[in-house]
Parts: sequence; structure tokens; C-alpha cells
Amino acid sequence: MAGGAAGVFLLGLVVWPLAAVLSRSLASAGPSEALSILGRGSVRSVALFTAVQALASTAATVILGLPLAYCLARLRFPGRQLLRAAVVVPFVLPTVVVAAAIDATFEAAGWDQPLIAIVYAHVFFNLAVVVRVVSGYWATVDSRQLEAARMLGASPWLAWRTITLKQLSPALMASASIVFLFSFTSFGVIRILGGLRRATLETEIYRYAVTRAEFDVAAVLALLQLIVVLGLAVSSAALQRRAASGGWRLGRREPVNTVGRGVLLAGAVTVVLVVQAVPAALMVAQSFRVADGFGFDHYLGLFERADVLPVSAASAVVNSLLFATGAAVVATFIGVAASSAIVAGGRLGRALEALNLVPLGVSAVTLGFGYLVGFAAFDLRQSIWLVPLAHAVIGVPFVVAAVAPAMRSVSLRTRQAAAVLGASPAVVWRTIDWPITRRAALTGAGFAAAVSLGEFGATSFLARGQESFTAPLAIFRLLSTPGQTLRGQALALSVVVGVVVALMAAFLERGRSSSVSGPGGLL
Repeated sequence: MAGGAAGVFLLGLVVWPLAAVLSRSLASAGPSEALSILGRGSVRSVALFTAVQALASTAATVILGLPLAYCLARLRFPGRQLLRAAVVVPFVLPTVVVAAAIDATFEAAGWDQPLIAIVYAHVFFNLAVVVRVVSGYWATVDSRQLEAARMLGASPWLAWRTITLKQLSPALMASASIVFLFSFTSFGVIRILGGLRRATLETEIYRYAVTRAEFDVAAVLALLQLIVVLGLAVSSAALQRRAASGGWRLGRREPVNTVGRGVLLAGAVTVVLVVQAVPAALMVAQSFRVADGFGFDHYLGLFERADVLPVSAASAVVNSLLFATGAAVVATFIGVAASSAIVAGGRLGRALEALNLVPLGVSAVTLGFGYLVGFAAFDLRQSIWLVPLAHAVIGVPFVVAAVAPAMRSVSLRTRQAAAVLGASPAVVWRTIDWPITRRAALTGAGFAAAVSLGEFGATSFLARGQESFTAPLAIFRLLSTPGQTLRGQALALSVVVGVVVALMAAFLERGRSSSVSGPGGLL
């Protein structure tokens, strides 16, 4: 029953919108017209830039993330958990907050390099991907093979290249594919840092659908992106399964007792400081800067409605918190129900497991465009409830990622013994399953709420009027409007939202750090 409800939810809010995009693209533009749209010079240029910035972001993230992954996986040093949290927490920060931080950094330095700023922001986000995927696998690599190779005369570089790198290659490719996928579908970062000069497929879908009302072109671009993204998602999932398929055991961590290890650790800390800490610190500092020095003027201004906003920034924060609460409740119910069906197996479980992965692979902008097109006939686009439901769709995979492993840990014999003693399925769930999975469900709900607070892509399509205007939309509009006062308020609002999300993520990460997870885990 619960699994069926989860199936209806995912079919209605994932499959239907994507089918609407596919139907619109095929019905409105035939093969010749679609090819004509894709053959435009402007479209080719946008597609090329989308791929180039994603490749550059992926390369920079992997190169900078490897020393961090090694230090967290193989070294033992004071502050290791703090360094790990400092790397992972930015992954759940709202894209508009990160873009505001990078924008503040480049403004302070007097730089005007949109491509470098975009890559910088993507590295800020995606270091956590490389660290979580690669370090989880690196911690299981048997160091005895390296020691044997060194005893036989191999240099440190040769031993690492022929043994460690070979064993790490599945995890490296898996993390690289995830980073490329996230960079390819980036929306908030591109809109804020790229401006009018740097557009990607993601931002062009929004521009053609919302700004120019050319749904045919938007549908063709969305279909193109959907094909690429789904291919990337399938290959990424296969690479992650390959990385985790060999079984794992926790390897030993070495103390930092050599010059080489000390240099690597210092380099890893420097990467975190330069890539993540410096932009955050500059954003905070500039949020307090006023004409005559420093003060709280920009923060106090959040309670007054700026001319470019339909409500005050403080009211937008309240809306975001309400949407996050509703999204977390819905995502938790659907995620727990889906997890129960997935663990039970069968056709429904396999179908839900596949559907659960779709929101992770499909961009929020494509989903938002799907809602815009798919629900037009039902007059649901004006409904305020569509925003938290869309956020819940994005949050469900986080709940399933936390709850399903906990459910699998429940002994089947325990359930069977309770059933033999006369317990109904509801009683078995309440007395056996729920006490074990409750903490995992709360963790998943927390991540779903954090994701909802920063959601920008789908909300840009769905927000209508004052009641659905959220904090990320307010940040974008304030940053996009000239004026130092509005810019200061945008940075102040970014600090407020960023602190709330970071505290939530740090608390959840602290709760997760006490448990041991296998290699390749991202969530």
C-alpha cells in the first residue's frame, strides 16, 4: 500500500513532467525542425560552452580533491573530522549562496573572468564528491602491495601509479562522472556568474521557456540535455557499482611522520582554505560593509521590502523554511515507503529503485520546465503546493539513500519470529523496523530540508506571487540589480541562508560520522 503511494507520487511528479517535455519536443518540432534548432550557431556555441566548462570544472575538482581524499583516507592527524566536515558541508549549500560568495571574491580582487569564476564555484561544490567517493574507496586499498613494490625497488611514483592508481581508477572515474554531471546541469552558478555572456543549455532552457515563451526551442534543448544527462547518470551509476563491487575492509591510517605526508596535508588544508574558506569569509565581510565602514545596515534592510522584490527578504526566508518543512515531511513519507518496497524486492521495489534515481540524474530546470508544460492543462501551475512538492521530489533520493540501508540491516528472522507470534505487519513495522530506521529517516529528512532551502532551478519556473517567493530567488534578484545597497542585502541574505544550511549539514554529518560506510558512498 505504502509502496504504491510512493509509486504514484514518483510517476506523477517525475515521469509525467519528463514525458510532457518529450511529447512537447516531438509534437511541436519535427525531426527536421529539431535539427534546424540544434544546428543554429548560437545553440552550438552554448552546447560547446556547456561541455567545456563542465570538463574544466571536473579536471580542476579531481586534481585538487585527490590530496584531500588521500589525507582523509590514509592519514591520522588532529582535526581530521573537522577537515572532513569543512569539505563536505559546502556540497549542500544553495547554489546562489556559493555563487554570491565567489562573486564577492572576484569583486574584491577586481577580476572579471566569468569562466574562471564558474569553474571556481563548481570546485567549491564538488570537492565533497571526490572526497566522499574516492576517500571511501582509498581507505580500503591494501598498503601491503605498495610496501612489497617498494621493497622490490620501485620508486614511490611508480608504485603509486601502477598499484594505487590502478585500484582507484573505478572510484576516480565514478567521481569524475558525477562532477561532470553536476557541472553540466549547473543553473544558479551560471545565471549569477555567467551573466548574459556565458550561457549553458540549462540557462537557455529557462530563457526560451520563461523569458521568450518559445516553448518549442526550450523543449528541443531540454530533450537534448535530457538525453545527455540520462546517459551520464547511467554511466555514473555503473561506475559507482564497479567501484564498490570488490568488497571492502577498513585499512589502517598512518601518522603524519614524514616530510612528504606533512606537505600533502598542508597542501590539502590550503586547498580547503583557498577554495572554500576564503570566498565564504569575503562574503561575510562584505555583507557588513557599509558606506562609512562596517555595520548591520544590510541585515536590517532584509526586513524591509526592496523595490525589486515582491516581499521582504525576511519574508522570503520564512517562505523557504515553510517549504523546506513541507518538503521534508513529504520526502520522508515517500522515501520511507519507497525504501520498504525496495528492500522487500519484487517488481514494485525494482521499479521504485529505478524511479528514485531519476531526480538525481535529471536537472531541476528540466523538471521545472516539465511541470510548466505538463500541468498546464490541469491549471496546477498557480498552486503554491507545487513548489514544496517539487522540492520533495528532489529530496526523496536523499531519504532513500539513508533509510534503505538501515532497513536492510533489520534481520529477516526477527521479522519472521514476530509474525509467527501473531504480530501484524503494522505491529512489526512499529516495534521492529521503525526503531531501527528512525534515526536514518530523520537524517534523510534533514538533508531533504537542506536541499529544499537552496533549491533554485525548479523554483524559478514554479514560483508565482508573494507566497511562493523564496530566499534563493530573492538572492538572485538582488544580485542581478545594480546598486551597492541591494548587493549588500544579497550578501547578507546569502550569509543567513548559508549559515542555516551549513549548521543543518554539519549536525547531520556529525551524526553520520559515527557510522562506518563502505567505499563509493556519496550521500
